[in-house]
Amino acid sequence: MLLHGTDALKEAAAAGHALPGFVAYNLETVQGVTAAAEAAGGPVVIQAGSSPFKHAGREALIRLALDAAARSTASLGVHLDHSRDLDEISACLAAGYTSVMVDGSHLPFAENIALTKEAVRRARDHGAWVEAELGALPGDEDVSTDAVAQAAAMTDPQQAAEFVAATGVDALAVAVGNVHGFTEHLVRLDLARLAAIHEAVPVPLVLHGASGLPVGELHCALARGVAKVNVNAELRRAYLEATRATLPSALPGSDVVALWAAGRDAVRDAALDVISRLSPHAEGGNPRARLCPR
Repeated sequence: MLLHGTDALKEAAAAGHALPGFVAYNLETVQGVTAAAEAAGGPVVIQAGSSPFKHAGREALIRLALDAAARSTASLGVHLDHSRDLDEISACLAAGYTSVMVDGSHLPFAENIALTKEAVRRARDHGAWVEAELGALPGDEDVSTDAVAQAAAMTDPQQAAEFVAATGVDALAVAVGNVHGFTEHLVRLDLARLAAIHEAVPVPLVLHGASGLPVGELHCALARGVAKVNVNAELRRAYLEATRATLPSALPGSDVVALWAAGRDAVRDAALDVISRLSPHAEGGNPRARLCPR
């Protein structure tokens, strides 16, 4: 069933856990994320957004994601991720997306506010909620590039307060040392900065680039206002490793279905692992039971 409204997001924020957002590129990744949500029994967001549209086609992926969510026994939001195009945002809202992310992080501050305000206005007409981004998150959404976080590009708490007040967004994606994709460089979240942002803004925070973060680091972020966590690279890697392992046995009979099934099931298992790590009861993950560093 489709997950409408911000209740799940607000409940996650209040309880110290997070709503998982999983990027989906095609039928198999949509199926894998949906199966994980059904197995876990909790709300999940399918992120069928701007970048995957380039591969699958916008209308095709919109229908895949919305149909899967509507038919599922799980509560599934369908989210437009990293969109810079108001026409694209309007098209997804009209189709029935439950939330959108307008990404003006590449723009000057005033222009980011103006773009985000217009996205919020359009979303309100459709009963959808809006996520925006402030600060520059390094790396590529689709390919791991050994990105390195830059302190100068991180989200400023005072600017975050001004931005949220001016735009009326429902959630704010922040740059606090996180990067898109896997990286060989050590990723350490600036938890003091994250705590200051949490104190400055009244809306739930979103952590992009959570693939590979240790459970302890992740739960310290949840204790500082992060109520939605986006994961992409872990699912991509699981899909590729499963298809590589299956290819030798599939090739002799040209069994492409076996290849697709292996990728789908690997996405499901990887998503379930992420969901378990986001639980307040995950091993090493209860921020109330220990002190978080920094």
